[in-house]
Amino acid sequence: MKAITLHAGREKSAIRRHPWIFSGAIDKLLGEPQSGDSVEVYSYAGDFLGMAAYSPSSQIRARFWNFEKKMAIGQEFFSAMLDKAIENRRARGFDIKNQNNAFRLINAENDGLPGCIIDKYGPYYSIEILAAGMEVNRHLIFELIAEKTLCKGILERSDSEIRLKEGLECRKEVVYGDVPTEPISIEENGILFDIDLWNGHKTGYYLDQRDARKRVGEIAHEKTVLNCFCYTGGFGLYALRGGAEHVHQVDVSQDALKIARDLIIKNDLQTSKVTHTQADVFNYLRQCRDKRAEFDLIILDPPKFIESKDSLTKGARGYKDINLLALKLLKPGGRLVTFSCSGLMDMNLFQKIVADAAQDAKRQAQIIERFGQPADHPVCTAFPEGQYLKGLLIEVE
Repeated sequence: MKAITLHAGREKSAIRRHPWIFSGAIDKLLGEPQSGDSVEVYSYAGDFLGMAAYSPSSQIRARFWNFEKKMAIGQEFFSAMLDKAIENRRARGFDIKNQNNAFRLINAENDGLPGCIIDKYGPYYSIEILAAGMEVNRHLIFELIAEKTLCKGILERSDSEIRLKEGLECRKEVVYGDVPTEPISIEENGILFDIDLWNGHKTGYYLDQRDARKRVGEIAHEKTVLNCFCYTGGFGLYALRGGAEHVHQVDVSQDALKIARDLIIKNDLQTSKVTHTQADVFNYLRQCRDKRAEFDLIILDPPKFIESKDSLTKGARGYKDINLLALKLLKPGGRLVTFSCSGLMDMNLFQKIVADAAQDAKRQAQIIERFGQPADHPVCTAFPEGQYLKGLLIEVE
């Protein structure tokens, strides 16, 4: 038997069904578990708590597969978890039979498969493995996805540096069928997107901003819009379709901006109503401030500023600076749509940072909407860390 026993009093999070066990919580190891092995978990008093995947290289020393049941973690388990996720997504309006749509099928711990991300892009699947337990079972997952979805191909995008914390090397390869190296086309709310599965951000694209993009389109009518960190221009496409007067798109990547330009043409939107600028967003906003430029609607969707607890203070300062600059550029009655995708920043802290930025900008502001992850990115109530995406719609006087 391979098992771990927790220190006295350290079973409380497991009883609440939080999926992580940190290294400091472990009292004893039994059976010499190796990286990725499934182990039984016991309290100090000897009560069985659940099955978990062991990861000796990570501060998150084990991740629960389930709670309270002793069971084999193998094909039957993974098949059942995938069937559950497929049915849950179908009930929420995301059907694997639709060959043109894109959505998240497995959202790691929140779907009971810790360290596993599975995203559907049309007839292809992009899979990211981030934890040791999933690493040793990866081929089972690939086989089951191929069998259950009848997809054309599966790309493993396990190229995140997060894997290094688990003692795993980065990897990017086709593991089933064929996956084109050129971008594929998917449809989102009637808008066409070209997705680079091999080199696009995350597993190919930011599927988690689907609902927010739609909302921006609804409020952009006859507005001058500044889309910061625009990447391939998703928010800009919705704004143009929504009747924006003009959209200014800014990103540091020239390659991303080229795709943004191409997508405007592909969606038959007016190229005369959009300007693309390659620039560092912080510098661009300072230049706009110095020129006394003004906008009706500004979107801030920056990359993750906080990678660890050590970078929390620096990251919070970055969020404040960017929001302060944006708030100064809004016309009276203007709106700011601002996001954080840093999991270590909760909504309360993010709201406080934006409030402090409004105060320093000397703008009277109101929060009129909040944004989070869409229905294909569920958050387990016992795992608040799963709520990584936070957004606010701010209106200023």
